Amino acid sequence: MFTQEPLSCRQRFINTMEYKSVDRIPNHEVGVWGQTMDRWHEEGLNMYDLHWDWFTGEEYFNMDAREYINVNYGMIPPFETETLEKTDRYEIIRDENGVIRKALIEGTAWGTRASMDQFLSFPVKNINDFREIKKRYVANLGRRYPPQWQEIMLPRWRQREHVLVLGRNCSTLGFFWRAREWMGTENVCYAWYDQPALMHEMMEFIADFTIEVSHPILEKTDVDYVFINEDMSMKNGPLLSPDTYKTFIFPRMCRLVDYFKSHGVRYVCVDTDGNCEALIPLLMEAGVDAIWPMERAADMDPIKLRKKFGKDLRLWGGVDKRELAKTKENIDKHLASLYPLIEEGGFIPTVDHTVPPDISLENFRYYMKRKMDLLSGKF
Repeated sequence: MFTQEPLSCRQRFINTMEYKSVDRIPNHEVGVWGQTMDRWHEEGLNMYDLHWDWFTGEEYFNMDAREYINVNYGMIPPFETETLEKTDRYEIIRDENGVIRKALIEGTAWGTRASMDQFLSFPVKNINDFREIKKRYVANLGRRYPPQWQEIMLPRWRQREHVLVLGRNCSTLGFFWRAREWMGTENVCYAWYDQPALMHEMMEFIADFTIEVSHPILEKTDVDYVFINEDMSMKNGPLLSPDTYKTFIFPRMCRLVDYFKSHGVRYVCVDTDGNCEALIPLLMEAGVDAIWPMERAADMDPIKLRKKFGKDLRLWGGVDKRELAKTKENIDKHLASLYPLIEEGGFIPTVDHTVPPDISLENFRYYMKRKMDLLSGKF
């Protein structure tokens, strides 16, 4: 499994995904809460020694480099952000997606709120609302792509030794995610049954739009992977049944994945929190290669998932953040439990989401040190 020959970030990633020998497994992480940044600063960390964009890598913790092609898959123009009401404790705002939300001000740190917002209103309630909001999703706009990307970035992409990803995190939005963003979770869950024509039209549009926006990039370069962000599950299971997924999303997902893989995308990964196990067979049938982040509080155990679904499903994440808040012995024991997957391949361990503020700087440094031992086969 392990070789002494040093590999580039890109080759290390590909070899891990293909169950081939590596010098070590890639060192990836996601990020931290703003409140965690404050805690670590109080514990002695110089905030400005870090970049805090952990998806692209963080030299301070020896993370591997990844480059994300900053394609804008969102509304152009977005809604004008507006504060509708503000008190000492909360504010009610209309955000760039046209969602009206009530947000707690208390505890906010570095742009991160200490609690979920309360969602009050969404821009789409029926098919006419959706057809109106589609006007903000014109695909063929130069502003959707990085400035001068063909002249400056494209030559580097073609000669890269690092991992190249299509779209920033949470930009290449999937089917459930976009529908939820337009309608809200509860309304979407009813709409599969109450407004099926709307939902079919939405799902078809999402596939068409994503393909059309991606095409100018994929016409010029290949990429190593794309994340399709969904967040379509909660702790006890998906927010839609496999039958509902198969009726509304699956045909469009197949078309989208087929497009990506026939246009130079090596791997397709689905990002969903919660327990998505019931939907994994359909994701795999559609051609999905990997899932992330395998939230342990939702019983997404990577050892169990590998035994059930085999090597065709690559696994990213799976490190229980609750264990990192405990003792060093707990951290060692938890990482040791993942070693069989490290030896087997097709697994990149990361914290199963962003790092919360109950994890001390000392514990996180210890975790990163011991994780590097794990990634190198020296645990």
